[in-house]
Amino acid sequence: MKYPKTKTVDTVDTYFGVEVKDPYRWLEDDMSDETAEWIKTQNQTTYGYLDNIPFREELKERLSSLWNYEKVGTPFKEGKYTYFFKNNGLQNQYVLYRQGANNTEELFLDPNTFSEDGTTSLGSISFSKDGSILAYSISEGGSDWRKIIIMDAETKAIAEDTIVDVKFSNISWFKNEGFYYSSYDKPKGSELSSKTDQHKVYYHKLGTPQKEDKLIYGGSPKEKHRYIYATVTEDNNYLVLTPRVSTSGNKLYIKDLTVKDGPWVTVLDHTNSNTNVIDNNGNTLYLVTNLDAPNKRIVKVNVSKPTPAYWIDVIPETENVLLPSTSGKYFIAVYMVDTISKVMQFDYNGKLIREIKLPEAGNAGGFGSKKEAGNDYFNFTNYNTPLSIYKLNLETGETELHWKPSIEFNSTNYESNQVFYTSKDGTKVPMIITHKKGIELNRKNPTILYGYGGFNISLNPTFSLGMAIWMEQGGIYAVPNLRGGGEYGRKWHDAGIKTKKQNVFDDFIAAGEFLIDKKYTSSEYLALRGGSNGGLLVGAVMTQRPDLAKVALPAVGVLDMLRYHTFTAGAGWAYDYGTAEDNKEMFEYLKGYSPLHNVKSGTRYPATLVTTGEHDDRVVPAHSFKFAAELQSKQAGDNPTLIRIETDAGHGAGTPVSKTIEQYADIFGFTLFNMGYKVLPYKKKE
Repeated sequence: MKYPKTKTVDTVDTYFGVEVKDPYRWLEDDMSDETAEWIKTQNQTTYGYLDNIPFREELKERLSSLWNYEKVGTPFKEGKYTYFFKNNGLQNQYVLYRQGANNTEELFLDPNTFSEDGTTSLGSISFSKDGSILAYSISEGGSDWRKIIIMDAETKAIAEDTIVDVKFSNISWFKNEGFYYSSYDKPKGSELSSKTDQHKVYYHKLGTPQKEDKLIYGGSPKEKHRYIYATVTEDNNYLVLTPRVSTSGNKLYIKDLTVKDGPWVTVLDHTNSNTNVIDNNGNTLYLVTNLDAPNKRIVKVNVSKPTPAYWIDVIPETENVLLPSTSGKYFIAVYMVDTISKVMQFDYNGKLIREIKLPEAGNAGGFGSKKEAGNDYFNFTNYNTPLSIYKLNLETGETELHWKPSIEFNSTNYESNQVFYTSKDGTKVPMIITHKKGIELNRKNPTILYGYGGFNISLNPTFSLGMAIWMEQGGIYAVPNLRGGGEYGRKWHDAGIKTKKQNVFDDFIAAGEFLIDKKYTSSEYLALRGGSNGGLLVGAVMTQRPDLAKVALPAVGVLDMLRYHTFTAGAGWAYDYGTAEDNKEMFEYLKGYSPLHNVKSGTRYPATLVTTGEHDDRVVPAHSFKFAAELQSKQAGDNPTLIRIETDAGHGAGTPVSKTIEQYADIFGFTLFNMGYKVLPYKKKE
């Protein structure tokens, strides 16, 4: 292929006496006309290639057809209404509806009206304590920067001026008087790439302009943290603060809101654990923590003496990871048993009430109802079962189907099987493999190996419309639960961070080798896929083992490991990665696997489609730009190395359905075409 020529510059950084060239540094300037022109020419090249894939439009049509069914979210109660999100099929954004006492369905808030092209999306919603006022955030063009709009829930009228320049924030109401939110000072220069590292918590009192919002925490050097979240307890008595320096671990402070200008009371003054207030009963706090409990536990403590020395176990740690929520007068404890949900109901004394029966093996979530509720709702799904919603009677434990999708996908034609394979160092790693029943293990099945492996994030069995199309074509979808994730608690997470990050890559490589050894597929029919930290995973594995797979699909990836921490909130990822400035050992380790710095001339890399969003201010697109330029300049052989840059899109959240369908059609089309298919696999078999 002929690629656009990407100029090089003589930029050199020195780390601990070692010079490192950065010839594509200029692509980090997202405000320059030169970068904009580079994006334009790269997209022209990429779409010129994709336009020649004979079945791309057919894939898009099938995706649109399958996608076109009504989807409903889990109901929740606010004030006198029950609210739920719904999408009638191909709407770009989900619409918020509500029902009152007469059960008449009423459209409440339609994010599809926010912008003509659907690229302005709803971020989060938060109702005042009596449900009469709504504060909701919006994202424009996929950015992490948000605006907060305040609305009268009864009349649907906008109540006052918009709150602007909000980032990485929840919205937590104090009674009906105002709410707490978090943000950074607006950076000088590019708001999409400039570093943001001092989070501040503000209180907005209704009826006052934003410039009068009170700074609550984070304004001084002593209070400087990268992330700070403030939450008001359900009874309005306490304000809970969780300052963080990275994405893992937090301090914990609490303030009595019934006392004017009350002091902050320290629960934890270090970031050695993830500890949060899950509820309170008067002056008794209930905390969920992994302090001295890698798989988490729930403890209680009196607010007058809240430090760990006084904690009392309510739900002790078990061998499985605990994911708890409050539901009426109970705790619902979802345990991960080899990634499969097991749901238990406890009272606030820690007494086991019952196990909640699930329809089959899979992933249950969405629990959470107010104290006075007698019912709760939850969703259930797995890799071959579309998401359904169940109603739970909290007093009897009985469940009933509340909503099931009407979709052109027959789950009974597919199967999921969990295997445990051995990684390089002997560690057993689980993987769920999903495909059509009766496939032949002949090494020729197109297979997507999808992974993440970081930030304590668990990949639980979840239905994906896109992957349903892949499996409909006879494809295999394999998801290993790599170290670095949260599937087995903090120890599993910590086994894949900093100088143990190679474990994650080894786990992914071993998963691919397992699929090949067991004849599910071969290197000629294997694709590697992952996004964000998973994009790093794909980039590292394709540069370490370019022979493993035919196709590589790194999406919105962290690919420059020497400079990731200099952009936006990237420094907050240091718990998982470490930084090149920490010490010489950490620098050398990062340089040793950084995808950008390990592309070698004369190497035959897989057919690669790098994907990113032009407005991604979480993992800035410069990572992908520079990596694609390196690949294009050094690729040997005829496998294409292309980059697809989505305009008016960010890291992924809020992406319109229309763009999502186009992305899947391009990714699957590129993958199958480079596996040698001239027609879609199911047509080939017909």
